[in-house]
Amino acid sequence: MDNSGNSLPSGADGRKRRVTYHYDQEIGNYYYGYKHVMKPHRIRMTHKLLDAYNLLPKMQVFQPRMATVEDLTQFHNDDYIDFLRSITPKKAEELPDICKKFNLNVGQLDCPVFDDLYPFCSSYAGGSLSSAARLNEGSCDIAINWSGGLHHARSFCASGFCYVNDIVLAILELLKHHQRVLYVDIDVHHGDGVEEAFYTTNRVMTVSFHQENIFPWTGNIEDTGGLVGKNYAVNVPLQEGITDENYHFMFKPIIKKVMEVFQPEAVVLQCGADSLADDRLGRFNLTIKGHGECVKFLRSFNVPLLLLGGGGYTLRNVARCWCYETAVALDEELDNDLPQHDYYEYFGPNYTLHAPPQRVWDIKRDTKSTTNLHNIKKTVLQNLSSLEHAPSVQFQERPPNADPGEELEDMVE
Repeated sequence: MDNSGNSLPSGADGRKRRVTYHYDQEIGNYYYGYKHVMKPHRIRMTHKLLDAYNLLPKMQVFQPRMATVEDLTQFHNDDYIDFLRSITPKKAEELPDICKKFNLNVGQLDCPVFDDLYPFCSSYAGGSLSSAARLNEGSCDIAINWSGGLHHARSFCASGFCYVNDIVLAILELLKHHQRVLYVDIDVHHGDGVEEAFYTTNRVMTVSFHQENIFPWTGNIEDTGGLVGKNYAVNVPLQEGITDENYHFMFKPIIKKVMEVFQPEAVVLQCGADSLADDRLGRFNLTIKGHGECVKFLRSFNVPLLLLGGGGYTLRNVARCWCYETAVALDEELDNDLPQHDYYEYFGPNYTLHAPPQRVWDIKRDTKSTTNLHNIKKTVLQNLSSLEHAPSVQFQERPPNADPGEELEDMVE
């Protein structure tokens, strides 16, 4: 499909896209806590579903390396990373003031201190860095790390279930080889940590489509960047209950304009699945096909693409979504009837890839609501039109490239 919605072969030259997939076999073992909605186990569920659909042999599968302290401090403060390395649940009880400084807590529901917190951070950040390194070396067209996409973390503290901002780290890696990187965020929550990191540069454009008036209560349409980054931060706040049709009424024209004026050399797409219908935290009405259409649309521009996870708190739908979007990346069709696999019973009573929503959020259908969508789109497009041309930059001496990780021949754990 090209950016007007017409069908295209897998690549502009008719070849299949080369896709790499980065997965740590230990990722499903990390545990925020019994009552916490963030469950890394969803990544293992996704992986098992990919295996059941026989998608793994169609990609290069990599065990990502663990991110090092040197990797993490490319963005994060030294004292914060040192604290993450040393903190344990027992120590956290003894150091409440320092935990509070870094926005960590014990037994609460935002950013708890749990066993093996630092290895967890190193794992998902390493996956995103390995993915970016593969794109930089030109060995793939699309790289996937579903354990990444934790977009709220700041340089100096945790936020919103996110401890290390793997997205910022991946973009910094991509900037070693690409003059301009586009970041697109379709999580139900605003991608505030990434926007803040690149707010004053014109080498990274951040575009966030998110539900208005929820955590982190940022992402106003008026927030457009600062200094040379003016109009390179794009925010599209949307009302709860939005459907596929209205979402793409906003998404496609805005992204098409972004690609036209910014001309990115690489794209990072955060595919937060909490913008799906039935999510435990989000209040959008997107279907998996509607969500995946964003991947399909950005794929159609044939620019190196990094796909990351993010939010998503109804586990079976997260696995469905990211499995489907992996198939979109590969240009593979999947049967709607789920194949038998280890987590098959989680997907009842329908046992299908595209299950009908069990709960539909009300959406305003009055003239005011429709006018609001039109006005937001008009404002965003006008701001983008003020950018006369894509910025160019003189490359300086490049820092060493990140280690892309180790290829695995057989991975079904």
